[in-house]
Amino acid sequence: MERKTRIIAIANQKGGVGKTTTVVNLAASLSLLKKTVLVIDLDPQANATSGLGLQRQQGVSLYPILTGAADIADVIQPTPYENINIIPSELDLAGAEIEIARQPNHLTVIHDVLDRVLQAGVFDYILMDCPPSLGILMTASLAAADGIVVTMQCEYYAMEGLSVITELINKLHDNGANPNLKLEGILMTMFDGRTRLAADVVEEVRKHFGDLVYNAVIPRSVRVSEAPSFGQPVVFYDPSNRASLAYREFAKEFSKRMRAAEQELAPQPSVPAEPEPAVEQQPSSEP
Repeated sequence: MERKTRIIAIANQKGGVGKTTTVVNLAASLSLLKKTVLVIDLDPQANATSGLGLQRQQGVSLYPILTGAADIADVIQPTPYENINIIPSELDLAGAEIEIARQPNHLTVIHDVLDRVLQAGVFDYILMDCPPSLGILMTASLAAADGIVVTMQCEYYAMEGLSVITELINKLHDNGANPNLKLEGILMTMFDGRTRLAADVVEEVRKHFGDLVYNAVIPRSVRVSEAPSFGQPVVFYDPSNRASLAYREFAKEFSKRMRAAEQELAPQPSVPAEPEPAVEQQPSSEP
């Protein structure tokens, strides 16, 4: 049955904030909820690719698709995990910025190449692991997305990166590139319960952004760092780990928000108007 595919960008122009880890483990957690997921690795470092058990290959990425040298069906790869597919990354993707900049439709180029995937309707979610920069590749990714999830580490200066993202969203609204893009939520990562600073940062972010901040908070864990070296999301590598459990809770919260958003957008059934009561005819008084 055809699905309504939602494109979600996981982004932060600041590196080292748990962005790729979140993409990989959100995909894994959604797969456990029986959702089908396509991960798109847009970072030339290819960490999402290796984190899902694949090696990068020359010519197997979004790069040849963006340049018109290949078909998107040729680069969608299965992973070792049920319900998860991926468009891997490669070093050549670093040159995509120059290639896209030359195209007249540089802002919509990723949306255009994903249109065929959307029409097929085989995935519930497309999760894009955006590069840690504010270049054309990230901007085009956000122009293609339905929503964005921002990962923020529980450290000082975290909110500076978020303000840059919100400004970029506003620009995409104003220039018409993606007037429907919305900030789906903010995920706090790398929480260290031993420090007062981490709790203060979470409190400050919640004060400013309220319900946009997910209830789930991802703790620091050595197992999270170990899992990629085995080509596994931590959700599968150590299912009982506290970070794994936190990602499972995040996925449930994420899915619930997605369902609520779809219900808001769904057309409401029209209620037929009740017929007006018949007016009884009064007997005429004329002879």
